[in-house]
Amino acid sequence: MAINEEVYYEGAPHIGDLIVSLLMSIFVITIPFGIAAIARALWVRYRITNRRITVTGGWRGQNRTDIVYAEISKIVTVPRGLGSWGDVVLTLKDGSRLELKSLPNFRETYEYIESKLSLKAQDRSGAIGSKA
Repeated sequence: MAINEEVYYEGAPHIGDLIVSLLMSIFVITIPFGIAAIARALWVRYRITNRRITVTGGWRGQNRTDIVYAEISKIVTVPRGLGSWGDVVLTLKDGSRLELKSLPNFRETYEYIESKLSLKAQDRSGAIGSKA
């Protein structure tokens, strides 16, 4: 961790995502969603600081992605789980996207990340369905 780096959030995806996905796995067609939720619960970790966003994931948590706020051109939220958790999608200046799936307190996290972005990126950002 860098000097003067303050952690805003550090943790795993919301447990509700795992529970709902496992309950829905009673249907054969939704079994892949249950498996994906298990993998996220076991290996995905998010770390959001005042300097960067870090996502650790992949097979057994061996991949790490670091994004500094200056690289983000847009941030969008998608509520899930009746609004208890949600996905935060970061669009980077090179056009690639990074998804923070099943993030707890996603609305507050969105506001925190948005406050770190440039004014142009803030204008382009929002929740799905909130802007025309």
